[in-house]
Amino acid sequence: MNRTDRLLAIILELQARGWQRAEDLGRTFEISKRTVYRDMQALAEAGVPVVSSPGQGYQLDEGYFLPPLSFTTDEAICLVLGSDFVAKKFDAQYRASAQSALQKINAVFAPRLRAEVDDLKNSLRFLDVNDSPVQSETLAQLRRAIIQRQRIKIAYETRYTEAEQRHNRREVDPYALVYISKAWYVIGYCHLRQDIRFFRLERIDHLSVLKTTFERPADFTLQLTDIRDRAIVVKALFSHDVKRWVREDPGFYTSRMEDHPDGLLVTLHVRREQDILSWLLSWGRQVRVLSPPSLQRLLAEEAEAVFEHYKTGEMLLP
Repeated sequence: MNRTDRLLAIILELQARGWQRAEDLGRTFEISKRTVYRDMQALAEAGVPVVSSPGQGYQLDEGYFLPPLSFTTDEAICLVLGSDFVAKKFDAQYRASAQSALQKINAVFAPRLRAEVDDLKNSLRFLDVNDSPVQSETLAQLRRAIIQRQRIKIAYETRYTEAEQRHNRREVDPYALVYISKAWYVIGYCHLRQDIRFFRLERIDHLSVLKTTFERPADFTLQLTDIRDRAIVVKALFSHDVKRWVREDPGFYTSRMEDHPDGLLVTLHVRREQDILSWLLSWGRQVRVLSPPSLQRLLAEEAEAVFEHYKTGEMLLP
């Protein structure tokens, strides 16, 4: 790395990490402390507001940001589309921030690049017909609760349970928000179940933020929660006729798909067999569950119940 590139990299490092000691910068860029001192002096002489403090090291003056130098067309369109997505999918505060950021990004584009980006923006678009004002307000509450580490209380409706038990109240420590297959989920520690759970926002009938605070586990990651505690392994074989469509709409619990002489073999990890009952039934005769046997029996019972509705050939009117 030549000196010019290193000086730019040092600015970006300070901008991203804040206070950095000379030895820290030396290790990062594989240079001596003396070279670090010379580089910091060069930045100061060039007008970069570097602040130094004994024992703490160096940082950039508060409010200083390195202006963007240049963007390729692909980089620019990614920034524009990303801001557009945030503006559409988050609450009013983030929507305003995304729109403000987009204005600043557009301001630094060269005229030719701005024209190319506008042309591409008219050809690429995120569309979602599932947005709702209620969900937007819920998102805003959850975002604040996650940032401020505040426990929430929710009235949540669950599927495949007795009617009198379907609505229940829970206290949850919210760890993260994820957007999966056209739906928002909050992931957090459920005090009712004593474990981490996913909660779909559309099934939250009421949410309140409590004054109780919590500490998020240091080892928490979204990757670890993906198939956490889903002990039931399901093997389902889809016919050749639908395997393309299964790949297109794999279902939330799918962990693996592989070609099979008779079609497509799909592996799913679930907590309860009922979690994928509707999805499997939607494929009709084009899917055959290989395991576990208990799920085979459950599907057979559901199929028999459906048959009972129609076996007489008469339409029952209310």
